[in-house]
Amino acid sequence: MHFNPFVFSNVKITLQQVAELTQGNISAGDAALMITGFSSIKEAQPGDVTFLGNARYANDLKKSKASAVLALPDFTAAPDGMVVIHTENPTLAFSAIIKEFGPQKRVFAPGIHPTASVSETAKFDVAKVYIGPNVVIEDEAEIGDGSLIHGGAYIGPESKLGQDCVIHANAVIKDNSLLGNRVIIHSGAVVGADGFGYQFSGGKQLKIEQVGRVQIDDDVEIGSCTTIDRARFGRTWIGEGTKVDNLVQIAHNVIIGKHCVIVALVAIAGSARIGNYVTIAGQVGVGGHLNVCDQVVLLARSGVTKDITEPGYYMGFPTKPLMEGRRMVAFQSKQPELFERLKQLEKRLAELEGKAAPT
Repeated sequence: MHFNPFVFSNVKITLQQVAELTQGNISAGDAALMITGFSSIKEAQPGDVTFLGNARYANDLKKSKASAVLALPDFTAAPDGMVVIHTENPTLAFSAIIKEFGPQKRVFAPGIHPTASVSETAKFDVAKVYIGPNVVIEDEAEIGDGSLIHGGAYIGPESKLGQDCVIHANAVIKDNSLLGNRVIIHSGAVVGADGFGYQFSGGKQLKIEQVGRVQIDDDVEIGSCTTIDRARFGRTWIGEGTKVDNLVQIAHNVIIGKHCVIVALVAIAGSARIGNYVTIAGQVGVGGHLNVCDQVVLLARSGVTKDITEPGYYMGFPTKPLMEGRRMVAFQSKQPELFERLKQLEKRLAELEGKAAPT
């Protein structure tokens, strides 16, 4: 098998087997065709299966050397000689292939690495948990069965982790944090640092104690170097199934609903409330104590300065509904032209006034 960046192991299956694995249907073509690899559209070679998960790559597919492509049921624009496997979700179908034939994840045997520092009062089943090198687990921490705590990670006092969590190298889970099942925390993330709270008095900033906690529900994933601050009182709360990218700041007492997607470089200020099924694109800022309702999409670099109470797409600073925001952007691009026209009109008016004035 040739080298490609997705798969390194030898593969030899029929196109029919690929269709069965992906629950797809083969268009006109040889179901017995042998498949020897899987790759992206641009890098695919003869014998490979690729996938069309985004229509913007349709032109690239016309030049692809792939033998077959996973595509939506209504797709008919494959180049001559390329077999189409119709499937409801090509991206997920291709992921199923990679999971089956791609590099397998490393298996970590349960146990405690000799360099780990584990409190005698920590609670977990050593036969069902992996504790890596230089991990620190503090007093009264609890870790659920099947969890993996990788090298250099820190689990603070009285923190509780559910089953099958993955805490990657050098992540920090601070005091009294509560994590559900199957939570993934990537390297460099900090969960439970003090909220950014100060009161100016006597000519200086006085620290306000932050005595709440962070609660992260089941199936949440937190990206590298993201920070989630503990609440001043109560909890900072991330709802079930929400996915948070790298380099995101979530401040104290923020509540984020279920199955949200929060992209890199987002900042959410203290006590903001984000609803369910919300998408927040890159570099968005959400002001403190604001509410964003369910099923909102905030486009990149938006700035939320007041409550959003209706589902839909929003953009700009301050945020506006999508069409209004687009009109504002279009108007801004025409400002130089409008200013020039106004200048010419004023000049012409001055000339006319000058001619009409008595001598």
